[in-house]
Amino acid sequence: MDNRKYLPLIIIVVVSFLLLMGLSSSIFYTIDAGERAVIFKKFQGGLDKENVIQQGFGMKSPWNDLYVYDVKETSVEEKMDVLDKNGLSINVDVSLRFHPIYDQIGFLHENFGVGYITTLVIPEVRSAVRQVMGRFTAEEIYSTQRSEVESMIKAETAKSLENNNCQMRALLIRSINLPEQIRMAIENKLKQEQEALAYQFRLDKEKSEAERKRIAADGEAVANKIINSSLTPELLKMRGIEATLELAKSPNSKVIVVGSGKDGMPLILGNN
Repeated sequence: MDNRKYLPLIIIVVVSFLLLMGLSSSIFYTIDAGERAVIFKKFQGGLDKENVIQQGFGMKSPWNDLYVYDVKETSVEEKMDVLDKNGLSINVDVSLRFHPIYDQIGFLHENFGVGYITTLVIPEVRSAVRQVMGRFTAEEIYSTQRSEVESMIKAETAKSLENNNCQMRALLIRSINLPEQIRMAIENKLKQEQEALAYQFRLDKEKSEAERKRIAADGEAVANKIINSSLTPELLKMRGIEATLELAKSPNSKVIVVGSGKDGMPLILGNN
């Protein structure tokens, strides 16, 4: 049997197989967990923004380009020098956690590309930090208004990233460093203010205690005045008679001595 007539077919199959193997990386793709992708179709309208490719195995035309995005939560840390309200230089260390909005990868790619962290995230964080801290003095940023400053930076960063198809998960001001002389001056001022507040607290406490004693003394004086005005000779005599009668009822031995004078009361001497 002559097999030479099958030779062209064999050659075609082998060439097709080799060609397929060579183009396999351009045809077949796998999207791993925590990834999303979009396709740029050169001959079919360009970037397909609406259809975000989920994880799994797929195929595409070899002339189309596949762009894979890591959508897991990512962290960046930025150290920068900013100016406060008075133009004083402050060194700030900021940490940010974020991820792309999963179903908007196509729009993110169209506007910023796969390097969106460098072209979008970091510049927006820097911009928010500079704008917010420029509204406060170094003392406010370092001490009294730090939580408010951090909240404002979070709000502005989150809004900016969300408008550009990213979601902020957390933002933390890790440290704020001032020039040594400025830092010491602020700390000394804060210490003096705390001492002044403590001193004022003691004064207020002493004033309150003095007022309490004055009110108590006034009340006691009024009470004594009322009592003294009610102690008439007749009342005292009656109370004395009542006390004598009660003592006379006691079973204990006693000696009764009649008092002298106009209103002399009996005097009872006794033992148990």
